[in-house]
Amino acid sequence: MNQEKIGKFIATCRKEQQITQQELAERLGVSDRTIGNWENGRNMPDLSLFKPLCQELDISLNDLMSGEKVQEKEYQEKFEENIVNTIDYSTKKITKYNQFISLILIVFGLFVSISAIMIFPSESSWSSIYSVFGIIIFMIGITRILNTIKWYKRLFLIIAIFTFSMGILLSTDYLNVKFNHEAPMFRTNTKYIGNLVYYDTLFYDVYRCNFDTDNEYWQVEKNSKKTDIDLLNYCKE
Repeated sequence: MNQEKIGKFIATCRKEQQITQQELAERLGVSDRTIGNWENGRNMPDLSLFKPLCQELDISLNDLMSGEKVQEKEYQEKFEENIVNTIDYSTKKITKYNQFISLILIVFGLFVSISAIMIFPSESSWSSIYSVFGIIIFMIGITRILNTIKWYKRLFLIIAIFTFSMGILLSTDYLNVKFNHEAPMFRTNTKYIGNLVYYDTLFYDVYRCNFDTDNEYWQVEKNSKKTDIDLLNYCKE
């Protein structure tokens, strides 16, 4: 459908009926600014307003969708063309709306993940919970955007993006532990043994010796199976 042509046609018909933009807006339950946007071709009326708009302007749906008065001999041809155009317009509008919702989910998910890292102390388990929750929301948005491609390609991309996103979170967490001496967010276990705090993660171990003293220091090592006795003697080495 030609938005600009339809907009000019609405303006012409409105003037023929001697109706102001404000009067037409009040009858249809919209703002006069909305009417102005229609007539300038910036927006199209919602499909639910097609019939009442035609009644107010004393035109047919076929006229409105064609952007001109349709001659009787062309009526059927124009009608079929307008049906196809209307379906195409509706599909594009729905697609645009879905993309907008997907973008909101993506941005919100990233916001939640970043906020969880910045707001919650690393000792709190909520930081990891909310950061993963944010990634899940982010992935839902990505999934909605990718719903037009074949399922196996979509599955591959979803797994790849999720793995990449979690990799960034885990890498950020590791760097934070290594250089800022913060407790790992994604830890599987925490032990307090003597003057040691031991953080166990999937990929490395963190040892916080002499915690909360002037002699406190941190060690990050590869995963190893240490007993409680080993851990008790770790800071003495």
